[in-house]
Amino acid sequence: MSSTPLDARALWADLQAVRTHAPLVHSITNLVVMNFNANALLAVGASPVMAHAHEEVRDMVGIAQVLVLNIGTLEPAWISAMQVALQAARARGIPVVLDPVGAGATPYRNAALAELIRAGAPGILRGNASEIMSVAGLAAATRGVDSAASTADASDAAAALARQLGAVVCVSGADDLIVDAAGRRAVLSNGHPWMTRVTGVGCSASALVGAFAAVQPDPWRATVAAMAVLGVVGELAVERVQAAGAGVGRLQIELLDGLQLLDEASFTGRLRMVVDA
Repeated sequence: MSSTPLDARALWADLQAVRTHAPLVHSITNLVVMNFNANALLAVGASPVMAHAHEEVRDMVGIAQVLVLNIGTLEPAWISAMQVALQAARARGIPVVLDPVGAGATPYRNAALAELIRAGAPGILRGNASEIMSVAGLAAATRGVDSAASTADASDAAAALARQLGAVVCVSGADDLIVDAAGRRAVLSNGHPWMTRVTGVGCSASALVGAFAAVQPDPWRATVAAMAVLGVVGELAVERVQAAGAGVGRLQIELLDGLQLLDEASFTGRLRMVVDA
């Protein structure tokens, strides 16, 4: 666990580590977001691989620095491949990030998620408020993969889930909450509502968390750093888009450019973070 005080400069150092080391992020993710996730990882400086075939997932985990699992578009062979990859990652001791997309929406999705957690609890769980509340076993309204609950609504559920799994839990929303089993909490207040209008931004957050977890051994700090970077990048990107009189189609490009070109002054000057650690 890092002893460096958690401030903007420390988080900037984590981004620089991603850019320097270009960790290989093995993602078994959903069909809707594969391209955007891969481009987001490339833009931030990481190296993506999207492999889900049974014949190679174990070998791919063997060369990756982190595994990211995303249940957005499920089918039985993919669930099985995720289980194999998860067990291989835990055997190697590399970080595992799980994005429970749409948790609570259908019994099949809930059962698949339960199977994955039984196969090996992830080190980091990132989702919206409804998804996190559902994983924690609480009643939560879910509209497909969108949240009908706020980050504040999921605060207690996130803390309980972190203790139960011994994991970091990140609740994304208007504010992002990151908690761990030891009771550390960080709240990030960057970003913009337009980010919810681009498919794959939330899933890319999980992929970015994986990239940071690959280079930062403290999974809580890694999660805070990834979410902080995406929030600041998103905020700046929307401002550029609106100044140009454009819309969310342009925002996709600006998000990727921002992940690549974010500078220290913009990051440290913009970051809005409250830490209780």
